[in-house]
Amino acid sequence: MGKHGMGASRICAGVGALLLAACATQAPPAPAYDAAAIVRAIRAAGAASGSELEVQPLRDPQLEDLRQEAAQLEEKHMYRGAAERLDRALALNAGDPALLQERAELAFLLREPDQAQEFAKQAIDLGSTTGPLCRRHWETRLQAALLRANDRVIRRDESETQATARVQAAAAEVRAARTQRDACTVAAPNRY
Repeated sequence: MGKHGMGASRICAGVGALLLAACATQAPPAPAYDAAAIVRAIRAAGAASGSELEVQPLRDPQLEDLRQEAAQLEEKHMYRGAAERLDRALALNAGDPALLQERAELAFLLREPDQAQEFAKQAIDLGSTTGPLCRRHWETRLQAALLRANDRVIRRDESETQATARVQAAAAEVRAARTQRDACTVAAPNRY
């Protein structure tokens, strides 16, 4: 091999070693954030069965209009506009657990899982402890905790031990939220 052939092969070997080293030291990829799948899971958890107790509150027509507008905007993937409509509805009635839940789901679609969890927490504090809406609240908390439990990237000012503790705490939240979600299902009373 000539002088140029030897130099080129050394350069290629050096570049290959650098690429291999770079691949070996990169952090693992973050888990995929599939907002649509998260919201589908939340809404599926709230699907009513025919054999359970379900209470439906009376709705304010003005709030219903804003909710319908939000739903139409969500269908068009205009999540920011939909959230704005629900924020307006919440300004009129901040204590409506169904509105808070819908806003939590939009927070996921806006890639704001911490906001989603906060809206769900407010809804839980105000809402029913049974039925489909209760399951949606707890499934929202569960999905937010799952995101944290699957986030195994060590932060800049975090030790490996702290990161492990953070992930384990989130995993415990997942288990607790699952238990709470399942407790929301209560059979309807027998009618004679």
